[in-house]
Amino acid sequence: MSRFRILPSENPDLLVLSTETPLVERAYAFNNVSEANEVPLAQQLFYLPFVKAVTLNGTQLTLERFPIVEWSDVQEEVIEQLEKYLADGGEVTKTKKAAPASVYAESTPNPAVMKFVANKKLVPASVEFTSIDTTQDAPLAQALFHFPFVKEVYMDENFVSITKYEISTWEEVVQQVRTFIREYIAENKPVLSPNFNPNSETETHVEINYTPTEQEIVRILDEYIKPAVASDGGNIVFQSFDENAKAVHVVLQGACSGCPSSTFTLKNGIETMMREMLPGKVEQVVAING
Repeated sequence: MSRFRILPSENPDLLVLSTETPLVERAYAFNNVSEANEVPLAQQLFYLPFVKAVTLNGTQLTLERFPIVEWSDVQEEVIEQLEKYLADGGEVTKTKKAAPASVYAESTPNPAVMKFVANKKLVPASVEFTSIDTTQDAPLAQALFHFPFVKEVYMDENFVSITKYEISTWEEVVQQVRTFIREYIAENKPVLSPNFNPNSETETHVEINYTPTEQEIVRILDEYIKPAVASDGGNIVFQSFDENAKAVHVVLQGACSGCPSSTFTLKNGIETMMREMLPGKVEQVVAING
């Protein structure tokens, strides 16, 4: 039984065919073979000398003819050729092959943390897990915690930063973790479940609740500091501002949390920048490890 059936048309120049299952996910309209490069099925139809135009839309295929034949003389031949093309495995549209998953490991200033960078986006916003108990809606993080040496997991955009216990060296386990993450994302397994709800420390702050000074602090963190710490596999999140003490309190996450050099960076980098950009308003930056 043919998968195509002919639909009535008031225009004698058109042959309208219908299928039970959709041929394409969106509409296409072509006036010549060169326009149909991404739709091989339409290209095949243009090889018929009497086909003037081809339109595909969901379950419907419409052909317009040149006035050298009548559709009643050739429509069965057209359907037969369509059936054979599809039966032989011909493509309707060109399949765009996804780039193969790749992951590389990158050391960080924190010797306990390794950064694993993927060639695809993993999460929409940064999120940190300090124990397996918080990973019920984060399948990848939950799986990583099953490695006995994994202490904490931090994710942001296209990378995962893993903090390990001292029971293993990175030289012993880095390849194992890299392979695991690569195979996980190659199989298109979910990184976060649809029910995932980030905790307050990782949510994007709503500036409307901030004072003008706090808004400036958040802007400086987002524009000048976060990109730098993200390159090292970490994150810094604004927590609060004590106007009387002129102190900014931030949370360090990922590779920044517990990093031996984080205190130096905080005092000689972030604190100095805050003092210079907000003179008289900020005197110190106090860090809390995530």
